[in-house]
Order: sequence, then C-alpha cells, then structure tokens
Amino acid sequence: MKARLKERLLELSALPGVSGHEQPTVKVLAEQMGALADSVTVDPHGNLVAVKDGGAPGPKLMVAAHSDIIGCIVRSVDENGFLRLFKVGGVIDALLVGRKVLVNEVPGIVGVRPGHIQSAAEQKVVTPLADLYVDIGARSAAAVAEMGIRIGSPVRYASPVEEMADPDLLCGAYVDNRLSCAILLETLAGLPASFAGSLHAVVNVHEETGLRGASMTAYSVNPDVAIALDTTPGAGTPDVDFYNELPLDIGRGPVFQVASQGPYSGFVSHPKVLQWMEDSAKAVGREYQLAALPGANTDAVMIHTARGGIPTGALTISRRYSHSPVELIDINDSVAAVEILLQAVGTLGELDLSFV
Repeated sequence: MKARLKERLLELSALPGVSGHEQPTVKVLAEQMGALADSVTVDPHGNLVAVKDGGAPGPKLMVAAHSDIIGCIVRSVDENGFLRLFKVGGVIDALLVGRKVLVNEVPGIVGVRPGHIQSAAEQKVVTPLADLYVDIGARSAAAVAEMGIRIGSPVRYASPVEEMADPDLLCGAYVDNRLSCAILLETLAGLPASFAGSLHAVVNVHEETGLRGASMTAYSVNPDVAIALDTTPGAGTPDVDFYNELPLDIGRGPVFQVASQGPYSGFVSHPKVLQWMEDSAKAVGREYQLAALPGANTDAVMIHTARGGIPTGALTISRRYSHSPVELIDINDSVAAVEILLQAVGTLGELDLSFV
C-alpha cells in the first residue's frame, strides 16, 4: 500500500489544478475512480462523486477531499512580455521571489532584482505580490499570446514531490491536497466486497478559495455522515512552539480535528463521529493525534452545516511547511489513514449518530 500511495501522490501532485482550473486533475481522478466505484459523476463546477454500494442497508457515508491547489492567475501582461499576478488561495508572498513556476505548462521564473544591486535594507524586505512579475522568456505581449497565455491563465510552483534521504518522507508542492485524493483512491481500492451502507468518495473544487465545492456536494449528496479528508499544518521544527502554537508533527499518525477556526467560520467535530474515528484507529492499532486548530479549516466547515446539519468529522494528515513549495509528509501517516477509513467503513452499519 505504501508504494501505491507514493505513486498516486507523485502522479496527482504533478497535475495542474489552481482553484477554478481543476479540469486536468478531475479528469484523471474520474478515470481512476471509475475503475473502482459503481458510478462516477462530475457536476458542472467540477465536483466529483464516486459511489460504492456496500450491498446491505446502512448509512450513506461521504468522504471528501479537494482537487484544487493554491497558486496565482495572470493579472496583466506588459508590452515587454512580463506577467503580473493575482493571488488564488493562501499563497505566501515571501515564498514567490526567485521561484520556478509553470504558467499553464510554460516554464517561468518569478523575477528577482540582482543581489549585487540590492541594498542591505532591501534584502530584508519581502517584496509584495503587486511588485512581482513572471518572466517566461517572451519579449512582447504578442509573444506571450502566441504561447497561449492570457489574463486568467493559472500559475503554479514548479516543485515536484520527491523522496528525501528517508524514503518515507516526501517533499514538494501540492501535497495539499493531492495526498488526500491518493488516500481516497486507495480506500476505494481496498473496500471489502460487502459492507453496510454506501461510500460516496467526493473530490471538491474551490476549497482553497472559500470551501465552495463542499457546500455544493454536501447538499447534493445529502449524506448521513461525513468525513473531510485533508492535510493540516504540522510542527516539530525549531521555529514552531509545539505546545503553544501547533502540537502536531509528522510520523505520529493521522490528525482528528476536534475543532477548527479560520477565515471561513469554524467547525466542531460531531462527538459520535470523532469517537467512531478514534475507535477505528484503535481497532487497527494505529496512533492518531487530536487537534484544535486556529486558522486551519477543512471542507468540514461547510459540510457539517449543510441542509439540516450533517454529522461530520475531519481526518487530516500533518505536513510541515504548509502552503509552501516544500511541504513535507511522512507517508506512513497516510497508510494509517487508509487503514482507519477502511475499518470505519466496515463498521458503518453499527454507527449510532444520536446526539444524546
């Protein structure tokens, strides 16, 4: 399983998919899920739903990842062929300068003033996005147009996921949230021949720009219970206070979010769903982490308040250096997540969702 998860992550993380431009990733996921599920549908916005019927009466479980990634789009093209940027999602200005990027699939560089002429004060200042530009080697606006680039073309980091010296550690851009898509695929592949209820494996669009796809699919699927599947910030590094800021790390098992709060409102896990996830982890002998996270929301925010309210939990994978081109994960946490999800599906028919 570990090798397959790695292969899936490497393939999926290399695909385009800045929010609003998820089509290439959705196409690949629809093809791969189609071989594992009873049915696959893609709505007009790009939200994907793959359904696997367990063959016996039981609850409808929705497990939701998201297909989009953070990035930018082209805001303007000047007469000399340089591109200006519009931020899409949680891109950090300080991590853009001097980076290799892909505009559509055209290689480019986020320009940087030569170090030899930068003043000491200038070297200490983060260049704001409004002052950055992308150089794709074009010498005119017409040359840019000939490359198929225009206002609105997506821009993403050129930073492929690679193994570290420890092959269980993987580092690169867009671990968030292509890793969860890989986990979802591996879960579909490992489902038992029969189980009570049905699994709706969902991949949402527009998570990074307001959790928008989740509000659509939670309404259309209308599940009895849901689990949001995502990555989450992790610590374990010298610059993060583990206990006061972020008591999570890689290699310590999946993270079950007890609560979260962020710019798009917040989330508190349904107690029965949280207990179900904990029981599932214990049943397969896997460690897990619990977290209450400020500033780290998932699609659970939108899912749990949809329609009349959906009992929801959030199963996430800790990653260091979140929303950077060098996100770092321990693949063993993802292996554990698949085992926990499969155990949860196997006990779906026993799940009691009453609040009291």
